[in-house]
Amino acid sequence: MTELKRTVGVAGAAAIGISAMVGAGLFFVWSPAASLAGDLLWAALLLAALIAVLNALSSAQLAMEHPVSGGAYAYGRSEVSPWVGFSAGWMFLTGKTFSAAAMASIAARHISQDAAVAWTVVTIMALSVINILGMRVTTAVSKVIVVITVTIIAIALGWAFSGAESTLTTASTAATFVPEGTDQFELEGLGGLAVLQATGLLFFAFAGYARMATLGGEVVEPRKTLPRAILGALAFVLVIYGLLALATSMRLGDDLPESVTPVADLVGNPILHQVVMLGAVIACLGSLLGILAGLSRTALAMAHGRDMPGILGAVNRRTKTPIIAELVVMALAIVVAVLLPASAMVAVSSTFVLGYYAIAHWSAIRMRARFAQEGRRMWLPSWVPWVGIVACLLIVVTLSWVAVLIAVGWVLLGLFFWRGLAPVHRG
Repeated sequence: MTELKRTVGVAGAAAIGISAMVGAGLFFVWSPAASLAGDLLWAALLLAALIAVLNALSSAQLAMEHPVSGGAYAYGRSEVSPWVGFSAGWMFLTGKTFSAAAMASIAARHISQDAAVAWTVVTIMALSVINILGMRVTTAVSKVIVVITVTIIAIALGWAFSGAESTLTTASTAATFVPEGTDQFELEGLGGLAVLQATGLLFFAFAGYARMATLGGEVVEPRKTLPRAILGALAFVLVIYGLLALATSMRLGDDLPESVTPVADLVGNPILHQVVMLGAVIACLGSLLGILAGLSRTALAMAHGRDMPGILGAVNRRTKTPIIAELVVMALAIVVAVLLPASAMVAVSSTFVLGYYAIAHWSAIRMRARFAQEGRRMWLPSWVPWVGIVACLLIVVTLSWVAVLIAVGWVLLGLFFWRGLAPVHRG
């Protein structure tokens, strides 16, 4: 049995996307972004939002034409060439595996500093089991997580805008939650480029809309459902990010760059502060759940395209999920989370994901040319994918040079093995 079952509607797909976009990044990205951009934090947020909207528009148009699992892997393979599609899938699998590991690591450190590694492993395994149980279960859990997370964010925003006094300091939790890292992967301000670096961090925080496109094979009426879910979820999340940017800037002021838990620090009540901290853990879990689901579906699509071992394309007859792909993704995420620091995971993930979206825009450009030859029209404006691809590549060059070199080398290595070993039809 190799067919997925279409059970996810607009609300379910949007819930998966929202849970991915209001994950760990939303709770912790403001401080490093503010330390880079300073008073231009709003400019960085607007640039990140613009890139996200451009990516979402191209993804929505492509999803209407290719209502299958795999996202930019499927789009690039069909519209550009097999090797371009493979590159997109390879970057997504690698980048999001690093992202999943980072999410699990952050959540685990909030649960227990002393047993962080053990909790990281348990977290990844537990959420993988939820995905294995079926997309209905994944969707239901995502909806619950979205409700809890949005409620907790509303509490933080309500306190911030009420003007109530705080008895807490931003340094009170700083020592506990500083991620371990290495200098090679940490961003440093580069004058005018600092805003672009902050943009890259903010983009990483709400790049979860890709998860909806990768689940195209399990969405009911995907040509209608996916565009609505992608654009609707992104619009909802952008409002939340805008409010949080305003609240953290107003409430924390000059202390924002030093705050390791900026959203929780909006709340001055000690008990509510801990509630928001718990919300950060739940948000991490929601984001991780969506990432793991998207990874396994991309691996499934690549196996069906004969770009990955065929065993990854096996679908369980009872749960209608790619169980082997889920288990492989789980194992890889655990290895990465245990071996690498969070800063390295985020830097490498951002580089791969921006490259992935650049290929999505390339696919949209090629699809427009094909439509023109066939006498068909696209609702997507012609300038969107061109601006999108330039923006993605522009942000990439501002990221850690070590991460960029790793990404380029890894893609070339993947293409070498794909060219020499993979039993695929060459285009």
